Amino acid sequence: MPRVVVSGNAATPWEAVAALDRSLPAYRLWMLNAASGVPDRPGVIAETPFVGVGMRRHSALDYLPSRLSMVPLLFSTVRPPDVVVVHCAPARGGLLSLGTEVNVLPAAIEACRARAGLVVAVVNRQMPYTFGDAQLDESLVDVVVEVDVPLPTPAAAPVPDDASQAVAEHVAGLVHDGATLQMGIGAVPDAAVGQLASRHGLRIWTEMFSDGLLTLERSGSLDADHPVIASFCFGSAELYDHVNLNPAIRMLRTEKTNSPSLIAANPAMTSINTALEVDLYGQANASRVRGRIHSGYGGQTDFIVGALHSGGGQALLALRSWHPRADVSTIVAFLDEPVTSFQPSAVVTEHGVAPLFGNDQLAQARNLIEQTAHPRVRDELWEEARVLGLGGQ
Repeated sequence: MPRVVVSGNAATPWEAVAALDRSLPAYRLWMLNAASGVPDRPGVIAETPFVGVGMRRHSALDYLPSRLSMVPLLFSTVRPPDVVVVHCAPARGGLLSLGTEVNVLPAAIEACRARAGLVVAVVNRQMPYTFGDAQLDESLVDVVVEVDVPLPTPAAAPVPDDASQAVAEHVAGLVHDGATLQMGIGAVPDAAVGQLASRHGLRIWTEMFSDGLLTLERSGSLDADHPVIASFCFGSAELYDHVNLNPAIRMLRTEKTNSPSLIAANPAMTSINTALEVDLYGQANASRVRGRIHSGYGGQTDFIVGALHSGGGQALLALRSWHPRADVSTIVAFLDEPVTSFQPSAVVTEHGVAPLFGNDQLAQARNLIEQTAHPRVRDELWEEARVLGLGGQ
């Protein structure tokens, strides 16, 4: 059964996916964070290390647990692609551009060509032209299909509620002038960026960015002498206009953006990620809900390790203390789901900041209960902490 790798996130060329589905009776469709529209019928296996909404309920989901930085190795070893379909901006000087989605695609193209596979470029006049590893020599492409369609843009983000705004304010208080930022996906990291307009000399080394970049640009918070480093982006039409032909933005392949050693080389690397729940040992679940895979490791583990090894760096996990839809505490005694990451520098909720790194396990548990847990569950958490041998009040 052939494996077909297609641009994911917000860069999927859906016309090509539909044509592919009409042409192949059976195949493996490999996409990162797929949006809605993934074919779901007998003969189609949905394959991914990061599950998006388009694959979350797929009848034949094949989830591959993997740090994002290691995914390129899958292509060159156990999961080689037979076809790669990428969404590109028109060529300039013989070089196409992968535009808003670089990520693992260069590695997929290399692995595909190494086994004489087929590389298809869907060239879209409305795709922004970006630089860095996004640039793709036309000679590496076997088939070109031209389209002229707008890129998807997110719905208007809801105004952060009081709890989310308080989390963002606590996070912002930990970010200093001259820091290098990585922002994960979620309302809380997005809100935190909005609190950083008064900072100066900030650098960006991140997996992805959205419209928060425009906020930092307008406020003059970014270090103009250093390019924005990222691997993919998703946002408004204004963001795409800003990205197009902008030499100050370098879109790099995942092996670079998510390399813990390269991340660690940045000054005061500050990763801001979120989680579904955190336990008293500082373990985080950011990928599973009621036993089902909801997303994946993504880049969280890569950036936590890289930030911890950066001079003056810190790895922050920011989340609300109470999950409104599930009506449960997000600070729990012990995870009952597989661990996504562990040992951040600190956990942040609307109630405060719990420093973890450098504290013994008893102090970590105390900080989490007293500084970040919702008041209504603190007594219960203390009882469970004593059962776990993590001390009392």
